[in-house]
Amino acid sequence: MLHGAIRLKDGAVEQSNFHDYGPLRINEMPAIEVHIIPSSENPSGVGEPATPVIAPAVANALFAGTGKRLRKLPLDPGELAQA
Repeated sequence: MLHGAIRLKDGAVEQSNFHDYGPLRINEMPAIEVHIIPSSENPSGVGEPATPVIAPAVANALFAGTGKRLRKLPLDPGELAQA
């Protein structure tokens, strides 16, 4: 969301692994609350449901704080000055 840019050069992806593709670090993410609702359905994974909402939550927080929207990923707060 913040660092996940994939760059292409001469038709090939420049990033090959995590040493040159920086994932979001735990200290960079906002607080997230996940509520697991009791159910009679078969169990399934519960770790992933909170992941997809991180980028929109941060984008909305930036909008709430600045009044300007960032509409592409990875989010680049430097673009707020240009918007």
